[in-house]
Amino acid sequence: MSIWWLLPAVAGISLFLTGALRRYALARSLIDIPNARSSHSVPTPRGGGVAIVVSFLLALPLMAGIGLLAWPLAWALLGAGAGIALLGFLDDHGHIAARWRLLGHFAAAIWALFWLGGLPSVEMFGFIVDLGWFGHALAAIYLVWLLNLYNFMDGIDGIASVEAICVCIGGALVYVLLGFAGSTQPTVWAMPMLLAAAVAGFLFWNFPPARIFMGDAGSGFLGIILGVLSLQAAWAAPQLLWSWLILLGVFIVDATFTLLRRLLRGDKVYEAHRSHAYQYASRQLGRHLPVTLTVAALNLLWLLPIALWVGAGGVDGLFALLIAYLPLMLLCIKFHAGELESRT
Repeated sequence: MSIWWLLPAVAGISLFLTGALRRYALARSLIDIPNARSSHSVPTPRGGGVAIVVSFLLALPLMAGIGLLAWPLAWALLGAGAGIALLGFLDDHGHIAARWRLLGHFAAAIWALFWLGGLPSVEMFGFIVDLGWFGHALAAIYLVWLLNLYNFMDGIDGIASVEAICVCIGGALVYVLLGFAGSTQPTVWAMPMLLAAAVAGFLFWNFPPARIFMGDAGSGFLGIILGVLSLQAAWAAPQLLWSWLILLGVFIVDATFTLLRRLLRGDKVYEAHRSHAYQYASRQLGRHLPVTLTVAALNLLWLLPIALWVGAGGVDGLFALLIAYLPLMLLCIKFHAGELESRT
């Protein structure tokens, strides 16, 4: 089976399932009602991210069974992805205490790291560094933070979908640049493209103005899967971890900058808010579309070239990451990320 047949099939399944989930949500009144903490003004069905989960996970055993995907990576993605999606689905339909959600997040991260082999050696300033068990602990924290920040950043129409597609396309291009699309590992680039295809089917319904929202099941799933794929890339070549961290920069910088600012002010960081830079920007502009398109432009025109530069070995990864993140931090300052919402 060719991967070129599988990609449109996954996108088509996701497209169809999202439409079906929208009808189900409308019939069961699973509607996101705008409130003071919302960035939208129109009641909208939620839970469409389940289509991404189902279409992507169904393809994994098929790919592994025909030799296009190594089983350890398949188990890492299946277990962690399904666990986080189920936890998010239950939380979407009720409420799970934060401590139990966090426990589930770390369980999923540990599962994924077990099958991946933990955090590989990383490259810093020309040296290969093995962090041992400390590195594995950092990797678990990284995965948990990434899945949570993806949930935080899924606040306006299309932004989480566009981010995932841009990161996945960038990750695949980095693989191709390094020659992993050749005879040695011909399908290593296929996993990020498979995820991009699943998200593309959902984006048809989620593009501004959104007709359905992703929900926690979808956003948390994307966060953990992108995290696992970034660690898998580091196993392929040490510098690729920096490439993926650069590609994820828009979400990492906005979420982390906002969190730290709220922590320093003494806010309850687990409470809902709308003080991320992208949320302030969407309110200033009065629409979601310009912000979502700007995120795509930042990814493709700024972060992707730097990630490719790192992947090609042209610059140290940590140094390039600092270069890539600096303008994003300035944007966070410009749009008051983490400041009290009374400013707007």
